[in-house]
Amino acid sequence: MAIIVVAMIVGFFYIYLPSATNHGESISVPRIEGMQLTDAEELLEQQNLRYFINDSSYNSNLKPYTILTQDPSPDAKVKENRKIYISVNMKNPPMIKMPKLIDGSVKNAELILKSYDLKKGEVTMVPDLQQNAVLKQFVNGQEVKPGELIPKGSVVDLHVGDGLGNTEFEVPDVVGMPVDEASVLLVGQGLQIGNIIYVQGSEEPDGTVLKQRPFAEVGAVIRVGEFVDLWVAGEEPVQGIE
Repeated sequence: MAIIVVAMIVGFFYIYLPSATNHGESISVPRIEGMQLTDAEELLEQQNLRYFINDSSYNSNLKPYTILTQDPSPDAKVKENRKIYISVNMKNPPMIKMPKLIDGSVKNAELILKSYDLKKGEVTMVPDLQQNAVLKQFVNGQEVKPGELIPKGSVVDLHVGDGLGNTEFEVPDVVGMPVDEASVLLVGQGLQIGNIIYVQGSEEPDGTVLKQRPFAEVGAVIRVGEFVDLWVAGEEPVQGIE
């Protein structure tokens, strides 16, 4: 009886148990990150491994059901039938709040959109005195206000100010005026001083505006924010010298 008992103990611990638990045998975990779930499932089955989805997130640059992470990591040694924990890319994007892009620059809008996993779409320049400032934001052709819900990964189109505005009026006539008074008049009407070209040999007093562009012709109009070039009598003043 003692011999039989000893033989049973030896057989259980040294023959049956190692065989049942694959003692001393291990499997290298394959790399499944970046694979589609169906392909990864087939590969794991061939390796006598299982998987369990314990997390999910959304990346608009990846296909749905792409495996994002895995645990254990690739090449780790595990037993057969070990469960591999994975996270996958969601099929449908989650809804997020539209960030506020209005009044900021296009460059700032690009940074904000990227941080929210949104994409910059078409930029349309529209008449407005706020140069390069975002005026409106659209998703799928519909204006979206900050805080409204949109799908993550959406393409956001922007309306941006061109710095000129859309107010038109007759071109002011500053020919014959001193250049400093002409500059004050033009700036006061929302225009910008462009090039100032000094002309020597004129009969007019130095500093007098001889010509302007655009010309103050009958029916000529100009928009707020546009430039006016001036030709002025005399020599160009040297900076720092009165």
